[in-house]
Amino acid sequence: MSAARRRLREALADWGVAEELTDTVVLLTSELVTNAVLHCRVSCAQVRVTLTLDGAELVLEVTDPDRDRLPRPRRPAPGGEGGRGLILVEALADAWGCGQEPYTKCVWARFTLPETTRAHAPATS
Repeated sequence: MSAARRRLREALADWGVAEELTDTVVLLTSELVTNAVLHCRVSCAQVRVTLTLDGAELVLEVTDPDRDRLPRPRRPAPGGEGGRGLILVEALADAWGCGQEPYTKCVWARFTLPETTRAHAPATS
């Protein structure tokens, strides 16, 4: 996972994304990938992370092959160690959701880029 975090940080730096937003995107990527790995019921599942610039938005997508098991925020148990990932995503992303494809599901989070970042971001992702 550390190599993935490093690659995310490098891509976001290349796109001129501020360090604070970079930290948020890296944290939420870690949460969503962890959820995909822990809760996927498909053996030998591949999890894919996609980061895209879409106009004024940065879009994070985490895809796994357990298409029928959609994530839902839940109330964590007092003193429990888990159950806070989607609460963090909901609190820190501008929007989030999930969708089903024929063989996969995708959990996504969107972040609105500040005006200063938009001026420096590449035209394509």
